[in-house]
Amino acid sequence: MRSGIENKRLLALIYELRCADKEIWKKVARELSKPTRRRPSVNVSKIEEYVNDGETVLVPGKVLGAGHLSKKVEVAAFSFSGSARLLIEKNGGKIMGIDELMKANPEGKNVRVLV
Repeated sequence: MRSGIENKRLLALIYELRCADKEIWKKVARELSKPTRRRPSVNVSKIEEYVNDGETVLVPGKVLGAGHLSKKVEVAAFSFSGSARLLIEKNGGKIMGIDELMKANPEGKNVRVLV
């Protein structure tokens, strides 16, 4: 019987986030440490509803492609569905990994976390 996280990429990311100084990264590490079924999955429709044009949003889980998106946003997440990638990039948005966002913005300023 398996238990715990086995994804080496995920384990390395959680470790890196826990070592960061800022509370935002520690919160994201806690979310990613949850079992897969309890990790956030956010549809692009939720991003459309809660995020303003030009903002950066972080999803500590997976971004799914249900709904529509009319805003140009930067989205960082652990994973993306193919349709979510297409919708975000079609509107001029940018997708990135959580580690990329952490390196680009170590302070975590002006980042909205959606769970």
